[in-house]
Amino acid sequence: MTEKTENLLSWLRDAHAMEQQAEQMLTAQKGRLENYPKLRTRIEKHIEETQGQKALLEEALQRLGSEPSTLKDIGGKLMAFGQAVGGMAVSDEVIKGAMAGYVFENLEIATYTVLIAAAKAVGDTETQKTCEKILPQEVAMAEWLKEHLPELTQAFLDRSETPGVEAKR
Repeated sequence: MTEKTENLLSWLRDAHAMEQQAEQMLTAQKGRLENYPKLRTRIEKHIEETQGQKALLEEALQRLGSEPSTLKDIGGKLMAFGQAVGGMAVSDEVIKGAMAGYVFENLEIATYTVLIAAAKAVGDTETQKTCEKILPQEVAMAEWLKEHLPELTQAFLDRSETPGVEAKR
């Protein structure tokens, strides 16, 4: 196996762990969102996309004679758990969560951009196509968050100034 192929496999396992983390993070956030239905609906859609992405990555790894890294997957889940617990402690959880989501989506965009280039470099057109299928979903989620951050911020600020109304979630 070439060094390029070994790197591709390692990065695919990293991407799988990243999607594990994303699914857990999004699920935890969705479970706490009470007052922001647009965001909740978009997160629900992206959870479904994320589950599909994980399956595609598992297929790519299997096709290449590998499998997800249990250690990396556990690490991703632990990081998501820490983020969820940390988010619960802040008074502006919905805003911090949306900002973190936007940053995370951009990490995913970078990851799939690298994977496309690596797959192309080793001549793995199937993995390249898989990553090219996933990338637009990540771009769409990042764009949605960017577009809705001002509206979400205004809703949070309005709720936070209204007596007896919870803004956090």
